[in-house]
Amino acid sequence: MTKKIKTILITGGCGFIGSNFIRYFLAKHSNYRIINLDKLTYAGRKENLKDLAGHPRYKFIKGDVCDKKIVELLVKKSEEIIHFAAESHVDRSIEGPETFLRTNIFGTYVLLEAARKYKIKKFLFISTDEVYGSIKSGKFCETSNLAPNSPYSVSKTSADLLCRAYFKTYGLPILITRSSNNFGPYQFPEKVIPLFITNLMRNKKVPLYGTGKNVRDWIYVLDNCTGIDFVRQHGKFGEIYNIGGGNELPNVVLTKSILKALKKDNSWIQPVADRLGHDWRYALDCTKIKKLGWQPKYNFEKAIDETIKWYVNNPWWWKPLIK
Repeated sequence: MTKKIKTILITGGCGFIGSNFIRYFLAKHSNYRIINLDKLTYAGRKENLKDLAGHPRYKFIKGDVCDKKIVELLVKKSEEIIHFAAESHVDRSIEGPETFLRTNIFGTYVLLEAARKYKIKKFLFISTDEVYGSIKSGKFCETSNLAPNSPYSVSKTSADLLCRAYFKTYGLPILITRSSNNFGPYQFPEKVIPLFITNLMRNKKVPLYGTGKNVRDWIYVLDNCTGIDFVRQHGKFGEIYNIGGGNELPNVVLTKSILKALKKDNSWIQPVADRLGHDWRYALDCTKIKKLGWQPKYNFEKAIDETIKWYVNNPWWWKPLIK
């Protein structure tokens, strides 16, 4: 008996996490076709999915999540939505918040309204650990207070809470994931790991904020992809799920691991003035999703080595992006 092919709308699928997720999802689920709606901003690139050109279960549509007409047209054809699309670079949000507020808040509203109108069966919102703000000790769980500290994280928090409101008010089948810092292939080289790798490959120093003691929890992007898909399949509507890698590292330790892998010494570190409102530490308690049966699979050291190798072997992808 032939399986019924279902349609899932993915927004922002040409971005870093979205493109990795689409590639993973098509390989994993033969009974789904994907419509990828992406505006193709500087960080959303068709090159991220050029290997899927001509794939029978994949269709790319260029468009803005803030465009009600195109969103309604695509939602009408879909059973599920996974909403990745977002402006996501903290430094850019500090320089100019308006785009972040429009895309991340209003764009989410447009999608939610379309999902409500066409009675979508599942709406998965991809949030971030930055909604919690900073924590000196302990870890954030899904019920922790939200205290975002940058225009970016405020815009994501607003969208996150808007999704919750649509579940509570309208009964929309909402799921939310909040992941820690992702790394891996196809990450735009303004982000710290690919920035440092590509700088060192070009014999340029790496700019390290402040003392370098700020701590982040890192997750390999493919682990986040499996976590997102796990929540999509096993999560309870109206619930939030933290997805972390359990790899807490001060930025200076992360930097030195990249230096070592590329055979550079500490003289290649260039201290720079700290970021405005720089969060000190992010840390997630992932007990909730782990109790359901999900675990990250990738060892951090192996994953960072694989990431470095990818950038070394794919200069065609990142060199056009470097000024």
